[in-house]
Amino acid sequence: MPEDDRLQQILDAAYACFTRHGVRRTTMDDIARAADMSRPAVYQYVRNKQDAFRRLAARLLETSLNESRSAAAAQSDLTERLTGVLEAKLRLVARLWQDSPAHAAELLAVEVRQSADVIETYDMAMCELLTSAVTDARPDLPKAEADEVAALLLAFTRGLETNLSDPRVPIRRLRRGVEMFIAGLDHFPEETA
Repeated sequence: MPEDDRLQQILDAAYACFTRHGVRRTTMDDIARAADMSRPAVYQYVRNKQDAFRRLAARLLETSLNESRSAAAAQSDLTERLTGVLEAKLRLVARLWQDSPAHAAELLAVEVRQSADVIETYDMAMCELLTSAVTDARPDLPKAEADEVAALLLAFTRGLETNLSDPRVPIRRLRRGVEMFIAGLDHFPEETA
């Protein structure tokens, strides 16, 4: 089996263990068993549980970011593009809550502590995608204003992530919120542009 496939197998096993037991209670033995590998074999690919978690977080964020990039590149109106970019982020968090209702809060808190730089890179890339989408649709808007809109949209989406008991509700609210942001842009005074 190629090395990349082995690492993916380990990260899939880590995800299963972390969502089943939580990060604190998961051991490297658990990950090795779930990957159907020996513990020494797992250590050839990840240094420890924290490294497995960090690599898993990076993989999940990269997948979400790729979905956001596809949405940003779509041939649709600004509302659809921005909603698509942010929906990918919201779906990632909703998936964690769906796959692990008992441990999602822990997983998200651990992710912030252990993968802060990975999350910061993801957030910066998301802001760039959102800013680019806004400036493409509204070239008259100053970049500083487009950056502000991107930051506000990202903060708005984080707020929607706090209650995912019914994942349809945040998606609906996201769409409505983006529509309001775009309506506000349509009324952006030309003299300040």
